[in-house]
Amino acid sequence: MKSMIPKMDWLRLSVLLISLLPLLALLIFGFLWLWQGGFLLFWLIALVVFAALGYGLQQWMIQRERRLLSDSATEPNPEWPQSADAAWKKVAALADGCNPQNWPLEQGTWILALGQKTMETVAHCYHPDADKPLYELTIPHTLLIIERASRDLRLDVAEKIPFSNRLTIGDFFRIQRWTEKAEQLFKIYRVGSVLINPVNALLSETWRLFRERSFDQARDELHRWFLRAYVYKVGYYAIDLYSGRLLLGEEQTPQMTTPESEADLAKIEQASQANVEPLRILVLGRANAGKSSLINALFGELTAATDVLSDTTRMMQPYVLSREGLTQALIFDTPGCDSAFFDSKQMMIAAGNADLIIWVSPANRADRQNERQFLDALRSYQSARIDRRPAPLLVAASFIDRLRPASEWHPPYDLTDVHNIKATNINAAIRAIANDLDVPVAQVIPVCLQYGKVYNVNDTLWAVILHHQDEALRVRLMRCLDAQKRIEDWTLLRRQLVGAGRFLRDLPDILEKRSTS
Repeated sequence: MKSMIPKMDWLRLSVLLISLLPLLALLIFGFLWLWQGGFLLFWLIALVVFAALGYGLQQWMIQRERRLLSDSATEPNPEWPQSADAAWKKVAALADGCNPQNWPLEQGTWILALGQKTMETVAHCYHPDADKPLYELTIPHTLLIIERASRDLRLDVAEKIPFSNRLTIGDFFRIQRWTEKAEQLFKIYRVGSVLINPVNALLSETWRLFRERSFDQARDELHRWFLRAYVYKVGYYAIDLYSGRLLLGEEQTPQMTTPESEADLAKIEQASQANVEPLRILVLGRANAGKSSLINALFGELTAATDVLSDTTRMMQPYVLSREGLTQALIFDTPGCDSAFFDSKQMMIAAGNADLIIWVSPANRADRQNERQFLDALRSYQSARIDRRPAPLLVAASFIDRLRPASEWHPPYDLTDVHNIKATNINAAIRAIANDLDVPVAQVIPVCLQYGKVYNVNDTLWAVILHHQDEALRVRLMRCLDAQKRIEDWTLLRRQLVGAGRFLRDLPDILEKRSTS
């Protein structure tokens, strides 16, 4: 039977002891000299002070490294739809709960197991009724998630971990084996130091515990950061996939014009002017609310009451809107939601393809039931599309000049002035519209669109539109990615059919070669 106690090589041990004798003699005689000279107490105080200082510096370095690693943490993408918020919270909870002891890096299975667990966490948010939601992923997309997460993690490791580009995996294993052997020899030294100088051994052991605690803390911190970074990366791209942002053949933001915008630009013979997808601004509201007049005013070139657009709209009509500070946009005039030309289904589709919606509501009319009904249906339609961000909604309160006293019109009006009856009524109308249509008061802008009385369009309304432009651009991005994904699916299908056809064409030759060989 093989002995469980390893045989000791006495020759190697003798060589080690002989080489350490000068150092041991120096330590013994040094302590003897300190004791005889009466300096031993001062040396002990200096040892404690410098040990505490060294421990404090180690803790400061750990905190600095922790801040450095936290600065490189993956953040959620503001371009994601609202449905991604719950998925990201679960990814963050999984990342924060990663225990280094449960995921040892020396075992190569952790990367697939942890990646699978992360993707299952995200998949369950989008397929809560599926028994195995991860099976809803396609193989190319699964590989793409792991590929991009590994790529990002590689860059983080190369930039944040010293010597990571020089040390190989084999070096880490060899260092670990040598560390185990060194620890065995160090145990022998510790036993000998207790016999030779008990006081020094006690202080050394105390310092060693502090030092190992700091080093273990730093090592665990790095290990935990590595696991958290990996979970965040995989979760990020998994949410990207379910949000419609992860394309198989396109890594850059798509710079294209969608088929819908191409068709709309073709109606006004300006397709050649569009290098990128324009913003799509949809103007909605009831009949005779001032939708066409609002678009007239937004062009900023109103010289007559019938300029640019007519007052009656029977069909959705696009116009190119180009103004300083605004990305080139298509603005659409629409029939009134209470008119015979209004097609609710068509308007829902148009609103789903819009990046910004401006609802025009007359401030002098209190019957807003039809407006609220359509807006509620629109909000339900937007919330059901989990792969899209809802377009920001602004409300232009028109006909404020007709509010009591109707004969008074001396703009500008300070809505906080309680002594001005006109301003007080305008303020009350804004709050009533916000309450009736269930929109924030800050998104209701009072305007006058009458010829010769245009007010609050080029300043307040235009400023609010520019303020929501970034949000509208994020909506446009998701819309373009969706269109690009549809085009990519058809392109891949054509390639797959061509590849399958070539394989079937060459199959007889392949089988013949195999049979002859």
